[in-house]
Amino acid sequence: MSTPSLSSAESILELEPFGQPSAQKSATLLAQLSALTAHHRAASAPYADMVNAIFGPDTTYAGLSALPWLPVSLFKRIDLKSVPDDRVVRTLVSSGTTGQAVSRIFLDKDTAGSQTKALTRITTDFIGRQRMPMVIIDDDSFLKDRTKFNARGAAIIGFSNFGRAPLYALNERLMPDWDALTAYVEKHSDRPILLFGFTFIVWQQFVQQAQKDGISLRFPAGSILVHGGGWKRLIDKQVSNNDFKAGLADTFGVEQVHNYYGMVEQVGSVFFECEHGWLHTPAYADVIIRDRMSFAPLHFGQEGLVQVLSLLPRSYPGHSLLTEDLGTVHGEDDCACGRLGKRFSVSGRLPNVEVRGCSDTRATPA
Repeated sequence: MSTPSLSSAESILELEPFGQPSAQKSATLLAQLSALTAHHRAASAPYADMVNAIFGPDTTYAGLSALPWLPVSLFKRIDLKSVPDDRVVRTLVSSGTTGQAVSRIFLDKDTAGSQTKALTRITTDFIGRQRMPMVIIDDDSFLKDRTKFNARGAAIIGFSNFGRAPLYALNERLMPDWDALTAYVEKHSDRPILLFGFTFIVWQQFVQQAQKDGISLRFPAGSILVHGGGWKRLIDKQVSNNDFKAGLADTFGVEQVHNYYGMVEQVGSVFFECEHGWLHTPAYADVIIRDRMSFAPLHFGQEGLVQVLSLLPRSYPGHSLLTEDLGTVHGEDDCACGRLGKRFSVSGRLPNVEVRGCSDTRATPA
């Protein structure tokens, strides 16, 4: 089987991210992911050894669920790459607390470019193409100290491309500078503002802190918050997605809120939440739900382990990964928002799995 060509991967990124009906999308994904599996088998001996030992030597697959997969935690244990060292232009490291194992993801120029393009295509479908003034609900210490530049820093840099004149709303202790934020909102009061942050930080250090400090600040109409990661702590505190959105609306007047689901092991293939509360799969990515014991694929409506598929990873074998997250696919090509693709939800993580979300890994300030 031939290696997938860059031109074919690039042509898929030119498609509308949510405009491909299921039959057409499945056929395209199966052909491309099958070829991508062959590419990684040929280019990465450790990957080939694992796939051959677990799934056998077959190189033809009856459907997406038959494709070989790796557990996402494997990237914490060994370095996997499908390009020579001299072609690696960037190494992404997952967020982690001191002493915690982290994933290392190796990107070449083509993979990094495809990931950037994919993120742009997906994000602008939800927030539009016009660059808005931007408030980043985080601190900027990673800009000053590059040793702190990990998946969290990469996400901030990636999403900051969709705004302009960014204001970092928190100091290094993750406490808000309300005076600076108020001045910024007043300066841009005639247009919507884009906000970005990690879920738990947005909730605790922004929403709850504003309530504690008695802050009354309203963002301009049409302002948008994009957030992701760190749901584990909110679930533990019994804060639902609806509670989170209500807190943003009541405290800051921000009513357009988009959660996203993604991971450093598949940067670029993010799954955005639509206005009806469903996460969506784009044209070049997909999800499969598997039984947590047998790993057999489950039907729509059944909760199990989330497997993520992506056409983007060429420099490392991260195109088919079984995560430690629990989720449910609720339907396909039938969302009221009009976007095609699977609509799904993520309900939590397997018990006894270490917390590793971007906002989970920052200690609560004293």
